Amino acid sequence: MNIALIGYGKMGKVIERIAKERGHSIGLIIDQDNLNDLNEENLQNIDVAIEFSTPEVAVANYKCCFQYNMPVVSGTTGWLQHKSEVEEECAKGARFFYASNFSLGVNLFFAKSLKITVRALKKRIIRKNLMPQVVQQLRLPKEFWKRILIWKIGKTPQPTSLIFCQLSQKERGKWLEIIA
Repeated sequence: MNIALIGYGKMGKVIERIAKERGHSIGLIIDQDNLNDLNEENLQNIDVAIEFSTPEVAVANYKCCFQYNMPVVSGTTGWLQHKSEVEEECAKGARFFYASNFSLGVNLFFAKSLKITVRALKKRIIRKNLMPQVVQQLRLPKEFWKRILIWKIGKTPQPTSLIFCQLSQKERGKWLEIIA
């Protein structure tokens, strides 16, 4: 498979390494310095675009790929206020796959812990006067592996916390509060 990488930060480099190890080729790398290279000519021999960029340019990148009938896999977060625009493109035939977190562990967490949480809430194991909360903890880079960073109140919730709360709301009709 010939892949276009859109966004060449940590994830882009990891995807490049793994793709090459598995026999795929990287036919195009787009980053902030060469956004204009995301065009029809350069996408001609590409099979799929993998997009891990920034929220500010993600939707424009998707639409550019859609314009040239290029399927997109995206892990960029922070663009969901424009989700309806992407859904409209998909309704017209654009091929798009998005996840805020591609980690198997996180997705197993969503599947299992959400069911347990919702079951507990439905059985009123949690007292009526208490509001369940999601506390998000982020790992620091390897050099700080012994410490955990707990976000201060007022910081932007991370996508994993938001997705868990959205799934909870879908299941039980109430939003779990995120404390950070």
